[in-house]
Amino acid sequence: MPLCTDFTDPRLMQGLTGLVFDCDGVLFDSWEVNKAYYNAIREGLGLEPMDAQMEEYVHAHAVNESVIRITPEGRLAEAQAVRAGLDYRELIHLMLPAPGLVPMLEAARDAGLRLGVFTNRSSTMGLALETFGLEHLSDPAVTARDVKPKPAPDGLRRILNRWRATSAQVAFVGDTILDQRAARGAGVRFWAYRAEALRADMHVDDFWCLGRRLASLGRGPAHGRSRMPGGNFP
Repeated sequence: MPLCTDFTDPRLMQGLTGLVFDCDGVLFDSWEVNKAYYNAIREGLGLEPMDAQMEEYVHAHAVNESVIRITPEGRLAEAQAVRAGLDYRELIHLMLPAPGLVPMLEAARDAGLRLGVFTNRSSTMGLALETFGLEHLSDPAVTARDVKPKPAPDGLRRILNRWRATSAQVAFVGDTILDQRAARGAGVRFWAYRAEALRADMHVDDFWCLGRRLASLGRGPAHGRSRMPGGNFP
């Protein structure tokens, strides 16, 4: 399957008008913050930290599904009460923006592309974007509060309608099988980020390379949008 390199066939990006990104594992390395959040729930129930399978699950799934997965039968109401008492702002520092993220987004906007998010996060998505100065990605940011969570393609379809775009004009950048299935369900291109086992239209190993490829599209600055800092590529 095609890999994003400096020599990637430009036809892989032909006709694009928008990019949609998953959050966890794509925009951010959020493994540690997810572990801390769900382990805090288990700690509040007097339980041991999550095992490896639980960690994998909560990294990809929506919060309600994840809380059910990590909670013993019959204790869900307790778990939700513990969750309600957590302040995610105390954990947000554990999220790390992906290397090369900001320059890549700058290149995409300069190429005239619209940018959005479809994530299985819920109430924490806005906080993450605000904390790291990525509010421009809410064009729109669709979460599991708005639509059925992935692998359902409803969020991508909502974005297509918002942008008045066809499925051929949009690519979804994700890192899990849920992202792959959502992209296929919506008929959009799927670009796998650091997930070589997935079936994708293009594999992206780093955002520095993707940013250089997007910069080569040369469509000029997006109308009415200001530049972000950091748009230079090594």
